[in-house]
Amino acid sequence: MRIAWFSPLPPARSGVAAYSADLLPRLDASHAIDRFSAATAHEFLWKARRRPYDLAVYQLGNAPCHDYMWGYLAAFPGLVVLHDARLHQARARDLLHQGRFDDYRREFWYDHPDARRDFVEYAIAGLGGPIYYCWPMLRVVMRTSRLIAVHNPRVAADLHEEFAEAPITAIRLGTALPRAAAGARDRVRDALGVPRDATLFAAFGKITAEKRTGAILGAFDALAHERSDVHLLLAGDATDYPALRREIAASPHAARVHVTGYLPDEAIGDALAAADVCLCLRWPTALETSASWLQCLAAGRATVISDLAHLVDIPTLDPGGRRSHPAREPVALRIDLLDEDASVRLAMGRLADDRPLRDTLARAGHAYWSANHTVDVMAADYERLIAEAAARPAPAVRDLPAHFYEDHSANARALTARFGIEIEKVLSPALGARRSPASQP
Repeated sequence: MRIAWFSPLPPARSGVAAYSADLLPRLDASHAIDRFSAATAHEFLWKARRRPYDLAVYQLGNAPCHDYMWGYLAAFPGLVVLHDARLHQARARDLLHQGRFDDYRREFWYDHPDARRDFVEYAIAGLGGPIYYCWPMLRVVMRTSRLIAVHNPRVAADLHEEFAEAPITAIRLGTALPRAAAGARDRVRDALGVPRDATLFAAFGKITAEKRTGAILGAFDALAHERSDVHLLLAGDATDYPALRREIAASPHAARVHVTGYLPDEAIGDALAAADVCLCLRWPTALETSASWLQCLAAGRATVISDLAHLVDIPTLDPGGRRSHPAREPVALRIDLLDEDASVRLAMGRLADDRPLRDTLARAGHAYWSANHTVDVMAADYERLIAEAAARPAPAVRDLPAHFYEDHSANARALTARFGIEIEKVLSPALGARRSPASQP
């Protein structure tokens, strides 16, 4: 099958870029796949015009590196893999940054016809922030896709309740086994100044408020006050958390907090080898499945996760020892969001004290990853979804906001008409879609 694959790709600093880099070699064996990142997407139209694709696949998420896809996904319906079931932040940022206030108004009202119409003025004034999570802005995607896939069955079920006519399914998220060089644990610890016998807590990925960085720093500060053998590693880009340096400097235990900045993919395995416990917290949530958490499980590390509604099927243990699924081996410690500060402190304290518990969680977590979240498992799911999506007809939707139909060709039409050229034949889209919507919706 001939496939157009829209996704951020390395060297983009994106978890989805790494996801595609791991997955695509598995799919290349049975499909002819052209990759279209933000840098190369302009090549799609002429390639599709010369030889139409059987299917477009969009790896769509709530980050700026996905913005360019909106110019294609409604015009060329395909398989949309939603990495976040909340897209409002990225959509608002993209449209408002361009000064396209009316386009944002129309799209928000289309996506959420029951919402207060004046909310858009609140967002246009720059006061969005966490409130964006209340309105996901998904209706355009749900109505124009051949098939929508998410990485969690409960999220799929919830979306189906809201969008009953949309074809929605679940696909397993897979991650590659992190590779660590021989002696990486001691070498990384020595470079950071972490004693080899200390308990090293770590958080991986982009450092943000949503990753509960403030709660982690507070809990670590309290734990470090009680014992001298604990350290904290924050391994990720901190540009979205400008208060980080100030918050660390305010602590009397700042010397035991280590910040690496952005880590390239090839360095993550070594850093994971150095850690004893990985803190994989999240709130508010876009209903994502954390690839970073799965990497920690794959590396055989004890993990701590937030107790989120869409993660209730994961067998976990609370800091007091209560299991979420009594008949199943816990794979992580869970944090109560309603008492987060105390819960994080208790979890970190227990794991610092209890080496056998760390080892038990690490073994169970790795087994859970191996059974459910390898790249091979994910690739098998993709083969099924690609065939299903390609067999579905493109939706016939004609009531989208106006900017999804404006193709910015008025000047070209006026000019070519003077020479008797039928511009419709030049601009007609591939993949059997209707006339192309906006090049920048």
